[in-house]
Parts: sequence; C-alpha cells; structure tokens
Amino acid sequence: MKVAFLGTGIMGGPMASNLIKAGHEVTIWNRSAEKAQRIQDAVGGRIAVSPAEAAADSQIVWICVSDTEAVERVVLAEDGILGVARPGLLVADSSTISPTASRALAKRIRERGGDWVDCPVTGSKRGAEEGKLVFIVGGDGESVEKLEPLFQVMGQRVIHIGGIGMGLSAKLAMNLNIALIFEGLAEGLVLAQKAGVGMGQMLDIIGATMLRSGVSDYKGPFLQQRDFSPNFPLHLMLKDIRLMLDYARELRVKLPALETVEEVYAVAADEDLANADYAATLTLLEKWAGISAPAENQA
Repeated sequence: MKVAFLGTGIMGGPMASNLIKAGHEVTIWNRSAEKAQRIQDAVGGRIAVSPAEAAADSQIVWICVSDTEAVERVVLAEDGILGVARPGLLVADSSTISPTASRALAKRIRERGGDWVDCPVTGSKRGAEEGKLVFIVGGDGESVEKLEPLFQVMGQRVIHIGGIGMGLSAKLAMNLNIALIFEGLAEGLVLAQKAGVGMGQMLDIIGATMLRSGVSDYKGPFLQQRDFSPNFPLHLMLKDIRLMLDYARELRVKLPALETVEEVYAVAADEDLANADYAATLTLLEKWAGISAPAENQA
C-alpha cells in the first residue's frame, strides 16, 4: 500500500520502519527532518518536505505526532493534508489527542470525500519496535477494515470501540489507569524504602500477590536499574493527564485522584524530568521523602 507516515518519533519511527520493512511504499515526514533521515538511512522510504507532499500520492495517511496542536498542524496548515484531501483518502491518527478535536478534524476530511480513523496505540516503545502494539480504534467499520494490512504489520491486536473519537475516549481512560496505578506503585515503594524495606523485596511481594499488574511487571525492572530513559516521556503523560481532565470537564465527570497526580507530574516536569520516562516521578517522591539512595534489602 502507498502510505504517508507523518511523525517518526519514539513511537512513529519504529511503526514507519516496520511498514517499510514489510514492503509497503512509505513516504515519511517529520517536523525535525533528521528523524526522518534516520529512518531512511536505516530501512529506506522516501522523505517528503511537507505533510501535503507526503499525502499527495498516498492511499493512506498515518499520523503519529505529540499532541492535538501537532495533529491540527499537519492537517490544517497551509502545507497540511487537508489541501490534498480527496475522495478515497483515508487518514489514520495514532496520536493521543482530544476526542472532540479528532471529530472536528474528521469532519473536515470527510467534507473533501475522505475518511478518518482514530487509532491510538498502547504497548510503549518496545511494542512499537517489535510490531506488537495494540490499536484502540474509532471509526467506520469499512475504513477500519481497509487498514487491516497495516495494523497486522505494526500490532498484535485491534480493538474497534465504535465511531470516530471512541478509540481516543478509551485510550484516555486507559492512560488514566496507568497514571494512577503507577502513582500507587511508586508511593508504596517510597513508603517501604523509608522504612528500610528494599525495592526488590517489595517488587517480589507485589509480583506474588493480587497487587501484581502489567504496570508493575513492565516498570519494575526499570525502577530497580534506575533506568528512566524515555519509553513514554513524562511530558507526554502529563499532556495526556491534562487531556483527561479537560475531557472529564466536558463530560461533567470528577477525577479527584487524577487532579492530585497532575500536580506531581507538573512539579516533576518543572524539575527537569520532562524528557525522562514518566517512571521518573518516583525520584521526586523519594526526594520529598528525604531518601538519597534506594533502600535495598535493609529490612
């Protein structure tokens, strides 16, 4: 298939690479041209100078950029894809953005005869690299089916929730759970460390009991190694948390726990942790607790 892939960052880069390696004809664009160049140097593909150029001769436009503003830029800017939208063009957006904004953008594309699918992903950097992402999808069933050959290359499962915006609604609710589960994990580890219980001991207990979760299984080894290199950068989780709170206000839903967690992430970002993995919020909690080094097997 002829695909324009817009956004080749932590997630988009591996996704586009897997499509190229699978034999699809992929044109890539990224706001920072050097990231697109790295993809071309590694696996091939054609580099476009603008979203419009990438989309002009493509059947599918796949977007994977940082936030709502970035998606609006690649769609609505003077060199955006709306200017080349036409009947039969299908836009798939894997960015995590406002569901309301996604529906508005879809309307603009549909007015030109194209269609839009929101398909945010979960699986983190490793899932993107291994082609094992889970796509959470909103859109017309026929359009979702057209994307199946590409989903198969990049992911291991597609969960079609409903119409446009529904994939994003589910993704925000899912990321809310991740943020709260990790906050609970981090706070528990810090309390135990302050008392002299080793992190490894606590993670063993968590893994052997009903406390075990995908979050603790995935993040536990990184925490023990003090590896906070970005799989899911803290600034993007903070962006998602604020999207959740904004969307909750639209829906008249109160999220008191998330409001508190947002404050933790905001302080962490101010303390130069914005580009670290969101798990680095643990170090902020340790600082507040007066822990200078993790306690290990001290109980």
